[in-house]
Formats: sequence, C-alpha cells, structure tokens
Amino acid sequence: QVQLVESGGGLVQAGGSLRLSCVSSGPTFASYAMGWFRQAPGKEREFVTAISWRGRSTYYADSVEGRSTVSRDNAKNTVYLQMNSLKPEDTGIYYCAQRETPYDLENYRNPGEYKFWGQGTQVTVSS
Repeated sequence: QVQLVESGGGLVQAGGSLRLSCVSSGPTFASYAMGWFRQAPGKEREFVTAISWRGRSTYYADSVEGRSTVSRDNAKNTVYLQMNSLKPEDTGIYYCAQRETPYDLENYRNPGEYKFWGQGTQVTVSS
C-alpha cells in the first residue's frame, strides 16, 4: 500500500505563491507518473498537472498553465507543485495521486487512471 502525504497549503493573498509537496511511501516511486488534482467547494475534482516518472514530460490544465510548475525528486520520493500568481479561483483542496500502471501517462486528466491518493492540502486564496 502506498501512502501519499501532501503539505504546503495555506492561506495566501491573490498574486502570492505556494509550493505544495507530496511525499510517497512507495518503494517504486520512480516508476510511476504522478498527478495533482484539486477540488473546490461544490465542484468536482479537476485535473491540475501531471508529470512523468522521470520528470521529462509535464502537462498542465489551461487554468494553471504558465503560473504553475510541477517537478519531482525521485531520490526523495517527492513531487512538488509550485504555484505563482495565485487567484481566488485557485482555492480548493489539492490532492496528489500516483498512477495505477508504471511507466504510463495516458489519459493523464482522468482521475480514474490514478490508484493512490493523498489526503489533500487546503489552498485558500483571498482577494
């Protein structure tokens, strides 16, 4: 069983920045692509970004493209999400997730392609 633990959320003013982290307990972290999703109150969980197992490929939702950077450190079993120029609409609970299949990043926007999920970290952006 893989456990994912997110951290780094908080309350920030619009225009500010946050860096989220997600640490995995899995021994084969480097074999799996990772994703970040978020869920705002009253809305469905939505895709934010995904990164391949070696970090060579990254994908972003249009809503965060140009303002966010996903990265990973496989030596630390950690994936990061740097978010800049935050907007109130970025408010929500942010979840990291590990893909079900190693060395695969097909359909990266689909939450169903991810097997393990963290408990989430709250991001609140005030206007």
